[in-house]
Order: sequence, then structure tokens, then C-alpha cells
Amino acid sequence: MGALDGGEEIGYTDSELPAAMKKGTAMNGSYDQEQQTGDAASGGHSISSVKSFLKKTIWHGGSVYDAWLNAVAAQVGQVILSMPTSYSQMGYKWGVFFHLFYSIIGVYTCYLLARLYVEYRTRKEREGVDFSTHVIQYHEVLGSLVGLWAQRAALFFNVITVGAVAVVQIIACASNAYYLNPHHDKRTWTIVFGAISLLVILLPTIHNFRIWSFLGVLTTTYTAWYMFIASITHGQTPNVKHSAPINLETFFTGTTNILFASGGHAITIEIMHAMWKPAKYKYVYLACCFYVLSITIPHSVAVYWAFGDELLHQNNAFGVLPSSNARSTGIIFMIIHQSVAFGLYMMPLNFMWEKLLGVHQSPYIYRVLARLPVGLLLWFLALAFPFFGPLNSMIGALFMSFSTFIIPCVAYIITFWTPKSRQNEAEKPNKPRRIVGWRGMVTLNSLVILVIFVLGTGFGSYASVLNIVDQVKSFGIFQKCYQCSP
Repeated sequence: MGALDGGEEIGYTDSELPAAMKKGTAMNGSYDQEQQTGDAASGGHSISSVKSFLKKTIWHGGSVYDAWLNAVAAQVGQVILSMPTSYSQMGYKWGVFFHLFYSIIGVYTCYLLARLYVEYRTRKEREGVDFSTHVIQYHEVLGSLVGLWAQRAALFFNVITVGAVAVVQIIACASNAYYLNPHHDKRTWTIVFGAISLLVILLPTIHNFRIWSFLGVLTTTYTAWYMFIASITHGQTPNVKHSAPINLETFFTGTTNILFASGGHAITIEIMHAMWKPAKYKYVYLACCFYVLSITIPHSVAVYWAFGDELLHQNNAFGVLPSSNARSTGIIFMIIHQSVAFGLYMMPLNFMWEKLLGVHQSPYIYRVLARLPVGLLLWFLALAFPFFGPLNSMIGALFMSFSTFIIPCVAYIITFWTPKSRQNEAEKPNKPRRIVGWRGMVTLNSLVILVIFVLGTGFGSYASVLNIVDQVKSFGIFQKCYQCSP
């Protein structure tokens, strides 16, 4: 394995890759040892060749393209259905502005996280630490670079963030399935899709999500463009109104949802660790955000243009679009995507739980069995709190704003605060960063912290609390069919 010299290129060169894969290194997705067993012994047979081809094609996903698929699948999903409602709460201009604004901040803070990962891994490998059977995680990076308090803070905020997003995926599957077949209540659909989603515990790491993340990108792309075309062909409803922004509560409820949609880099570290060349992830995520914006802004504008204020009373865009085979296909596709997203956001929790139990480096079957309680807990929470959607906006404002936006900025400043640390940093500054300079980076980070704390944590929490108060009378533990028609 190539060392992380200078942080310029982390991972294997093309010539090193086959040997690296046989070694089952951490760069290759931590648990490839059992996946490679027996390949060498049967290498001369056609069956082995087919098996090897299928593994390389479907199973081993450590390229920049795989990272892009994972990032897009994690970044865009259920928000496709709720983003038009955010535009109806904010209006065209403010909707597009905050969509772009929070995406830019998301790209920047993801860049900081990527640099922190490179710095952490470089330092540790220079010390002789072997990551061949260990997946590096967010809280470990901050604990080593910043201190124990940062590790605990990152662990606290990120566990709640990724856990909440995972729970929402199961609830969203049930909600979408109810649109497709209302003969079964949402609780029944939650039971069904909770059980199906548990199958993701069989995937060893994010390195093995290639085919699933491809499906995730394909399904969300179809759904976004279906909504755009369906809205344009439907035209504006009679007497359509576009009243947004109406008041501060609805306005900041909309901005909070967009902030939540821009926080997909909560699993940045795990995606990077699954790459063969993780130093390239900062470019991968930039490409990811360009793609996400290209499919979410057009459909959000089009659906709001066609249905206007009607979206204020409908959080799921499927609810305003007319029934058709294309709509039914979109619903099925979104269910598929949400199952993929559940797996991506559950994976960090799996790794944390494995480490807590001391089985993270144990054989595959022990890790799978150890993960089962994590999946069961998320399934239980989805059944117990079907009204989790309104709560999710508060979780986004209070927790995701810290885990994916504020904490990376603080950690970066502390990590490279001294001249010595900047002189010895693993990844030497490129031309844009040299132009900005250290003081410029500190200024940018401070502005991000201030903006996110005021708009996201402050006004976002305010709007979320008011929204919850408005709906609290409809909340019910283990409710059979939350917000269903009588």
C-alpha cells in the first residue's frame, strides 16, 4: 500500500490495485478479506473468472465514480418530494437563493471534512497504524485532531443526525406506499418496509453499495424529471396563487428543510474511507452538488408554478400530482431509493455499534448479527413515531446544523491553528487556498458558523417549534395511519 505522503493522492495506483484488493486493506472497504477468499486458488477456471468479474463490477466500489454515486444517493432523496413545499413557503427567488446558498456552504464544509480526514489518516499511518480492518469515522477524526470533547460532541450530534435520517427513510417508504395502495394503513407499510430495509445489514461497508447507489441515483433522477414534465404538461391549476413568503414561521420552516437537504455529507468520512483514492473526494462532492442542483431546482420551481399555495397543505409533492402510470413508477422508484438511503445512513451506526461491542474486526457473520439490534431499534422508532417528519425539521436545525456545518469549521480552525501545524499539514495548499490564506480561511469558517447558527439553529429551531405546536394534537405513539384521509 502506498503511504499518504503529502496527502496528494491517498490510496492505490492502478498498478497497485489488484494486489491491494487481495490484501483487503481499509482503502478497499475494510472487510474484503472474506470476500476474496478462494479467488486465487480457482483463478484458472471460467467460473472463477465470472465470479471475479461480477465482484469487480457489482461488489467492489472504491472508485471516484462509486463515491459520486454514494454521495448523490445520500444527498438527494425524500427531499425531492418536500422541496416544492419549501418553495411554496419561501417563494421563487428566496427558494432558489437558499437552495444555492446552502449548497455552497455544504460544499465548503464537506471540503473541510475531507481535509481533516486526510490529515488524520496521514498522521496515523506515519505512526504505523493499520486501518486494514478498521473503518475511520467522524468522531475518531475529531477526537484525534482536536480532543476528547470534540470526539464526544461529534459522536452526540452525528448519531442523532444519521439515526434521524435513517428513521425518516422507513416512514417515507410507508407514506409513499400508502399513496400507491391506500387499502393498507401506513403502520402496516412501515412494518413491511422496516423488515425489507433490515437486509442492508448484510452489506459489509459503503464500499459494497455500487449497484444500490446506482439504483438510488437512477430512481431519484427519474422522479425529479417526471415531476418537472408532469407539472409543465398539467399547467397551472385554476386560480393558482403564489403567496410566499407569508410569515416568518413558514419561511424559516422552508429554509430549514433546504438546510437539511444540504447536509448529506454527514457520512462523508465513511464514504471517503471506502474509496481507493479518498483525497479526490472534495472534487467528487462538488460534482455531486452540481448534479443534485440540476435535478432539484427545475422540478421544485415547476411544481410550485403549477400548484402554488396548494403545496402549503401537502408536504409530499406526489399528493398534488394527478394519478398516472408515470406517477406510480415514481412512487415505486422513491421507495427503492429510500431503502438505499436507509442503508447508507445506517452504516455509520453499524460501525459505531460494532466498535462498542468489540466485534468491529471480527468475522463477517458476527458483525452482521451484532448489527441486528441497530436495525431493529430504527424500525421500532419508525413505528412508534410516525409523526417524525415535523420533529425532523427541529433535529435538522438543532443537530445537523452542528454536525455537518458548524463542527467542521471549528475543528478545522483548531487543527491548523498553529504555524507548525500548517507547515506540516498532509495536503499542501493548492493555488486557490494560497490566495485565500490562513486568515481568509478563518474568516470564512467564522462566517459559516455565524450564518448557520443564526439562520439554521436560531430561526430554524424557532420555526420548527411553532410547526410542532401547530401539529402536536395530531401526534400519537404507534399511530395506525398518521395524517391519512378519513
